Amino acid sequence: MIEQTMTVVAVKGNRAELQAQTKEPCEGCNGRCGSQVFSKLFKTDKKTLWLQLDEPVEVGQKVKLALDDSKLVQHSIYVYLVPLLFALMLAAFAAQYLQMGDAGQLVSAAIGGSLGVLFAKTRTKSFQHDIKLIKIYPISLPLTQIDGD
Repeated sequence: MIEQTMTVVAVKGNRAELQAQTKEPCEGCNGRCGSQVFSKLFKTDKKTLWLQLDEPVEVGQKVKLALDDSKLVQHSIYVYLVPLLFALMLAAFAAQYLQMGDAGQLVSAAIGGSLGVLFAKTRTKSFQHDIKLIKIYPISLPLTQIDGD
């Protein structure tokens, strides 16, 4: 299970808009690792998530959510492996059966990769994430107490 503490930024009925807290770099690399470099390069606005909650919450409250990571593995296989396999298969087909040169194989690999991306997009649309609410923290607790439990 992947757990994340989020902040309620808006409430509409029994739906809440949640925003993830930004993470500080770990002490091991002090922000010089690859994940920190990529997060700085592709920094975007803070992402929010609308979630149906059974319990009432207020703006500013913290909630802890959990995501089943088995679906994450399925997504990553489709997103990373399928386009690569399509590209390799189409390039090998172009070389073996169509007797194409290097340029033709490269074009075939690009077409195969693009087809793999389209196939992966259609397959991953049907995946449903199983997000579970672990805990709703009282609004009066400081952040240090929330992270410490």
